[in-house]
Amino acid sequence: MNIEKGADKVVKTLRVMLTDQPGYLGRMTSAIGAAGGNIGDIKLMSSGITHNVREITIYVDGEEHLERILDALTRVEGIIVEDVIDLVQKVHEGGKIAMKSRVPITSISDVRKIYTPGVASICRQIQKNPQLAYQYTAINNTVAIVTNGTAILGLGDIGAVAGMPVMEGKAVLFDHLVGVSGVPILMNTKDVEEIVATVRQIAPTFGAIKLEDIAAPECFEIERRLDELLDIPVMHDDQHGTAVVVLAALLNATKYSGMMLKNATIGVIGLGAAGTGISKLLMAYGVKKVVGTDLNAGAMALLAENGGEPTDLAGVMDKSNIVVATTGCPGLIKATQVKKGQVILALSNPDPEIKPDEAMAAGASYAADGKSVNNALGFPGIFRGALNAHATKINNKMLLAAAKAIAAHAEEGELVPGILHPTVHKAVADAVERAALESGVIKPWDSIE
Repeated sequence: MNIEKGADKVVKTLRVMLTDQPGYLGRMTSAIGAAGGNIGDIKLMSSGITHNVREITIYVDGEEHLERILDALTRVEGIIVEDVIDLVQKVHEGGKIAMKSRVPITSISDVRKIYTPGVASICRQIQKNPQLAYQYTAINNTVAIVTNGTAILGLGDIGAVAGMPVMEGKAVLFDHLVGVSGVPILMNTKDVEEIVATVRQIAPTFGAIKLEDIAAPECFEIERRLDELLDIPVMHDDQHGTAVVVLAALLNATKYSGMMLKNATIGVIGLGAAGTGISKLLMAYGVKKVVGTDLNAGAMALLAENGGEPTDLAGVMDKSNIVVATTGCPGLIKATQVKKGQVILALSNPDPEIKPDEAMAAGASYAADGKSVNNALGFPGIFRGALNAHATKINNKMLLAAAKAIAAHAEEGELVPGILHPTVHKAVADAVERAALESGVIKPWDSIE
């Protein structure tokens, strides 16, 4: 599984002044290790006559754990901790994204080409033939990342501005993985009508709309309305991006456990945006029976409307061959509820509904948590493929193609490949583009190849 070193840890860097004699570096690392800290990089920053300064990256469980390590270091002779650097804060300073020019400017002639008077001819061509905007502007490579901050990661309703670091992170992944320009759009409203109207008005700027971290049930209506109103792809990533990667994981998990996915009874615990998206895509794939549970009666009704069977937690655990949990409730699933041979994906982060090792010890044939099932495997390639095809929407055929492409790139024993797999995102984009062309959801422009 794709669990990186320190995945559950907080990363800190200590700037430490050491006596420049044999043994002092070893005493420092021993003290950190004895206090339960994992050590990463050690860099020599400067060297003096009697002392040197080093930066040591450590992985800790939290602030209290860090304080214990610092306290241990104060008792080591010849070592002074000068500073504690938070690497996460450091990488966020000034924001993680910026708009940059793709063309160099070295002379006034360059200015005249990219701005006035040269740009006027391009404007007139687009006025006469609007589809040329896809050739002569950034529109077809730009995606709006729209949020109102009501469902940010596992943090809940913290507001759009507090969610901006997440939107910037999505934009960084778009750029790095598939070369798409993601533009965060923050909206200080929970009103469905306002969100729909605003996105509709700004849509001409973009080749696609990515709805992000908008809470259920409003997210369902917002996506449905925008999908009807706009002739560009609209996708709520919390629903469909998550569902694609979960389906990819289940394609491999059932292969490893000897099940046939379409004939399995799948239980979904938690029917918010992610759980509902997962349920719908599984049924679109051909799964005959999906049972689910949620504390919200409206979510249960929606599951029934979509063709699933509402039940309670005990019913899900008793009836299901495969269990997918997206509740945000650590420890919700007890070991005594696990049936022998079940596949269990407990996806809530940072703490799952049941830890994989506990599920396996209780008899599960395969178990994983949210660290190895990340929707960043899906959304970059899905949008890249939709943009490449000049698609008007993202449909189930495109999502299913994406899931199959992801599953095919997993190494033996993995559920899904790592986010930085060298070819998976292009493979997803290619599969999605083909599916868009095959299903006919493309702009009817003869001049677009």
